[in-house]
Amino acid sequence: MTNREPSGDLVHELAGVGDAELLERASSASKELHKAIGARVVGQEEVVDLMLIALMARGHTLLVGVPGLAKTLLVASLAEALELAFGRVQFTPDLLPADITGTDVLQEDEDKAGGGHRRVRFLPGPIFHNLILADEINRTPPKTQAALLQAMQERRVTVGTVTYDLPNPFQVFATRNPIEQEGTYPLPEAQLDRFLLEIHVGYPSETEEREIARRTTSADVGRVPRVVLAEDVRALQALVPRIPVTDAAIALAVALGRATRPQAAGGVGVKEVEEFVRFGAGPRGSQALVLAAKARAALRGEAAADIDDVKALVVPVLRHRLVMSYRAEAEGVRDTDVLKAVLARVG
Repeated sequence: MTNREPSGDLVHELAGVGDAELLERASSASKELHKAIGARVVGQEEVVDLMLIALMARGHTLLVGVPGLAKTLLVASLAEALELAFGRVQFTPDLLPADITGTDVLQEDEDKAGGGHRRVRFLPGPIFHNLILADEINRTPPKTQAALLQAMQERRVTVGTVTYDLPNPFQVFATRNPIEQEGTYPLPEAQLDRFLLEIHVGYPSETEEREIARRTTSADVGRVPRVVLAEDVRALQALVPRIPVTDAAIALAVALGRATRPQAAGGVGVKEVEEFVRFGAGPRGSQALVLAAKARAALRGEAAADIDDVKALVVPVLRHRLVMSYRAEAEGVRDTDVLKAVLARVG
């Protein structure tokens, strides 16, 4: 480890230890991160749980909720609790792809003899950080949204003829407001499928809302301590693929993904799917279920992922992978209603 002064009181140093100890530390790191984020954000425990699962699984995350529910604050607080570089992009209708990825500029350098020469230099954009907050991602046109596609899938970007690797880890946490449609653009299905989780952020309870009103109107805003170093995040993320998963859990994940498809697409004939779903989850859905289940098990200190881990993550992993029919919209049937029916039939 390099010689550094951490900004928080507790820093887990996890690199170079065995998997058994990593599992213990993953569980304790989860508790410390909950506590650190709770210093600034009231409630939203389930949302934080899912964000940590995405972090461990190196997955991108879409947070959906009405304005004022601390979506942006949650991501910023998570970034503060980790020793990771944090970049924010405010998506607007006039945002260009180069505003995200960066651009080549012509620079004139002066030599010792007083002469000069020109060279092309790449100025990296905000995407060259570990954690990226893509705020209100649906407010920018599809061309700019697509600038994230290669980065999210390949963790690198191409500018001109040169391809640049992004930092490790690299994860996108995007926010979307579900109630405003004017001045917004739908997210392409290909981009939605690259998000590991879609997390819906709900209203706080009455008690939590009173605490929010008290905290946010006082002089003391609350400091988020740093609790995990960058190399420790990488060590925990490297642990997740090594977590065993039971054959029953893999079979369930695949069965759930296939059950979201209408029979014409190779599904198993769940009534709600046949009536209200145009296209179901592809193979990436079952892959995401298994990976997220492993991350959930690691954060709980469990030595293996099982069917309970898979069942707990069906909705956030699969809901954004369903293309609902016009009939579903007309009758007010939600993707969560369909997934509950699928889980009841298959699980």
